[in-house]
Amino acid sequence: MAELMTGLKRSHYCGELRGTEIGKEVTVCGWVQRQRDLGQLIFIDLRDRTGLIQLAFDDHTDRAVFDKAFAARAEFVLAAKGVVRERSSKNPELPTGDIEMEVTDLRVLAKAETPPFEIVEDSNVKEDTRLKYRYLDLRRPDMQEKIIGRHKIVKVAHDYFDQNGFIEIETPNLIKSTPEGARDYLVPSRVFPGEFFALPQSPQLLKQLLMLSGFDRYMQIARCFRDEDLRADRQPEFTQIDLEMSFVDQDDVMAIGEGFMKKVYKEVLDIDIETPFRRMTWHEAMDRFGSDKPDLRFGMELTDLSDCVRNTEFKVFAGALAGGGSVRGINLKGKAEALSRKEIDKLTEWIKAYGAKGLAWTRLAEKETSSYEKFLSADEVAAIRSTMGAEPGDVLLLVASDENAVVYSSLGALRCNLAARFDLIDTSKPCLLWITDFPMFEYSKEDNRWVAMHHPFTMPRPEDIEKLNTNPGEVCAVAYDMVLNGNEVGGGSIRINDPELQEKMFEALGFTPEEAQKRFGFLINAFRYGAPPHGGMAFGLDRLVMLMLGCDSIREVIAFPKVASSSDLMMEAPAGVDAKQLEELGISIGNPQEQA
Repeated sequence: MAELMTGLKRSHYCGELRGTEIGKEVTVCGWVQRQRDLGQLIFIDLRDRTGLIQLAFDDHTDRAVFDKAFAARAEFVLAAKGVVRERSSKNPELPTGDIEMEVTDLRVLAKAETPPFEIVEDSNVKEDTRLKYRYLDLRRPDMQEKIIGRHKIVKVAHDYFDQNGFIEIETPNLIKSTPEGARDYLVPSRVFPGEFFALPQSPQLLKQLLMLSGFDRYMQIARCFRDEDLRADRQPEFTQIDLEMSFVDQDDVMAIGEGFMKKVYKEVLDIDIETPFRRMTWHEAMDRFGSDKPDLRFGMELTDLSDCVRNTEFKVFAGALAGGGSVRGINLKGKAEALSRKEIDKLTEWIKAYGAKGLAWTRLAEKETSSYEKFLSADEVAAIRSTMGAEPGDVLLLVASDENAVVYSSLGALRCNLAARFDLIDTSKPCLLWITDFPMFEYSKEDNRWVAMHHPFTMPRPEDIEKLNTNPGEVCAVAYDMVLNGNEVGGGSIRINDPELQEKMFEALGFTPEEAQKRFGFLINAFRYGAPPHGGMAFGLDRLVMLMLGCDSIREVIAFPKVASSSDLMMEAPAGVDAKQLEELGISIGNPQEQA
């Protein structure tokens, strides 16, 4: 049976002990990392979240204590009392490598079966196995370091916003469904049969109502939920550092956001961030980098070649221009010999995932080859090469489409792919910037209407308000996204505070007055009681932690994440529920296999 800690009380963490404790009696607790039996001498490396300490047992050790040490195995939970002494064989790689504990009392608090994988740093174990046994995975020092790093970032957030006059207010997780964007997670109500709550995609409307309530500056570490497909940097439930401010303009909100990034980088990573951040309009970012979250740590900018082939007879380029699209390209400098024809063919297939029908290319290697130049006139070839600044050794990669969005997304992704492949990215310091002046709307072919690029509560630029109903495609928003190393880490906007303008916005989105009132009436009506000018933003905490700590996936910085199917491998969720629970909710479900 497991022993108790009666009479023992932890005095130190394992990794905290140093030479200054030599001669002192201490008590530590933790898990067995390793046991080494040398006959009359036994060593146990005991681990907790701060590190390791070596426990020593020899012929002077009480026999009962020695026998417990002999029986100890990996991941047994122990409490050990003893005297700190100098190690005879020091380990310079460990902070505690100069000392050890001569154990006088040892308690086996819990035994352990052999774990499915070794609890060590950088364990080469399949992710599914790690997530199934996440509680074991989290024992690994590198995982604990990431979770503790997340804690430090959150602590800085609390301190920074408190110092800047923000009040932390919790908002509810059971709210009204207002579908306009990602799908809601719905929660059936037992008390109101046939009706549903929704889990919040963000506290957006609630924090705006707090501004009406006069709180002036609000923040919250907010849990949010979106029923959408996952990627490496997305989860169905995630966390935001959420804030809102009254009586401010765009510059005020951005200054607060920059101040937070400056403070968190300094306090957590001891890196100095220069402020103010660079600003770039959405249109400039798309034209130059093919992305509204451009990575500026390398060049390889997009070049518009439409004028070079304006009168071409090459159908691929001519068709793209005739359809209102463009022909653009990037120049991979000096890599003609490194990027083979076979690799270009693979990239041609890869880029189709972004909507491109193909990839036109020219390799200016010792023996020049091209997929498209033979279809162009000599003047057109010369114009393309000149416009792209082509030199011997370069690779020119072009995309043509009647949809500029396809050209942008495919070349923007290709640019990042090649930069990573050829190690072109300057990782010496973080690169932060703001993207501003987003389009207010984007057209949804699926819904056959304009939809809000951010959300329908964003303030349009004052000079564009008259275009809301006549030319919505030209309306720009007073919105801003913060980009870190090519990733959006935060974003926000100045909000509409005029009920008439808000109704006009809903009209531009295709809502009838009745529909707008049904979905958002509580907000519109609240505005009639005096809404101050306000704006705010939210940082994606999971993504920010991932980027600051140099991880490849947000799953690495979330204690219990979901996998790509939105399921939890450890808890085996989602799962079926009892028929009685469904009956209480008035819900009937068919055969899942038949439905599939």
